[in-house]
Parts: sequence; C-alpha cells; structure tokens
Amino acid sequence: MKTLGNLLWLIFGGLATALEYFISSLLMMITIIGIPFGVQSMKMASLCLWPFGADVRKKETPPASGCLNTAMNILWFLLGGIWISLTHLFFGILLSITIIGIPFGKQHFKLAGIALTPFGREVVR
Repeated sequence: MKTLGNLLWLIFGGLATALEYFISSLLMMITIIGIPFGVQSMKMASLCLWPFGADVRKKETPPASGCLNTAMNILWFLLGGIWISLTHLFFGILLSITIIGIPFGKQHFKLAGIALTPFGREVVR
C-alpha cells in the first residue's frame, strides 16, 4: 500500500516538489555558508520523493550542538521556512477536503513540520 501511495504521490505533484527542493539545495550550496541549508533542503527533497513509510523524528545530539540547531532553525525560519511550511499546510488542508486526498494531506502536514524547523531532525524509513 505504501508503494502505491508513493507512486500516486510522485504522479500528483511529489516529483515537482522534490525537484524544487533539489534545485534550491544546489543553489544554496554555491556558498560555504549555505551548505548546511542545502543539506536540509536535500533531506526534504528525499522525503518528498518517497514520503509514505518515512517518519521524521528529533535527532539525538549532544547538548552543545542543540544550541547551534536552534540558531540555524531560527535563521531558516526567517529566510523562508515559514513560507514553505505555509505552502505545505495550504495543500494539506486542500487535499484533506476529500476522502481520497486525506493520506496526501497527511504527508503535506508531515512535510510542513520538517519545513518549519529541519535542523536537529532525521528521516527514518
């Protein structure tokens, strides 16, 4: 069932969303400062390609890196994370109107959460 959901997800917009994340990550990786943001965008691109069967959870990190994750999440939030998250939230609400679209809406809500604060999280398959 997960495979069917993932294939339908790719056909109905998942591939386009993943390509957008992938292109933005390559553009962010042009500068040294943008590499961590590009890596997080690449993580979201991989999640957009195959979201069914994947879970996002907080990464076990030492306390010293937690401060860095918080600072990077604040910077990400201010530079565009809020807009990406609102877009996923909008599509999640739109897709949840119909019964058939509810699983796809749930995936958009999962993507909205990781798009809001991607640092300090990991994707588990």
